[in-house]
Amino acid sequence: MSSSRRVDIDDAEVDMDETQRLLYRGDPFTGEVTEYLGGKLVSLDAYVEGIQNGPSREWHKDGTLRSEGTVREGLPRGEFKEWHPNGTLAARKVFGDDGLTLREEHWWDEDGRPTRSWRLDDHS
Repeated sequence: MSSSRRVDIDDAEVDMDETQRLLYRGDPFTGEVTEYLGGKLVSLDAYVEGIQNGPSREWHKDGTLRSEGTVREGLPRGEFKEWHPNGTLAARKVFGDDGLTLREEHWWDEDGRPTRSWRLDDHS
């Protein structure tokens, strides 16, 4: 199936099953899922067989990038970034290979000044 297949999350034929898989016309969906607000794209996520799997991106209402990262089998993997509306990096989170462990987290204010930083101690 082509990865260029795309549906809008608000489409009446999009649903979720009891296991929280995304369905389109009753079948687990593979492709891109979009969300629009006021006619503007605000999110774009990749799905495979109804499970979020691949790039995940969100935009502020003005079109500037709000966040991006990668999801594998429904769980965050690797680096996720968030930006303030002015384009300044707001947060950086790094998830472990299991998708459950947050390994580090850093936050900045709208002027780019660090406000919080945390890293998992690997000496366990």
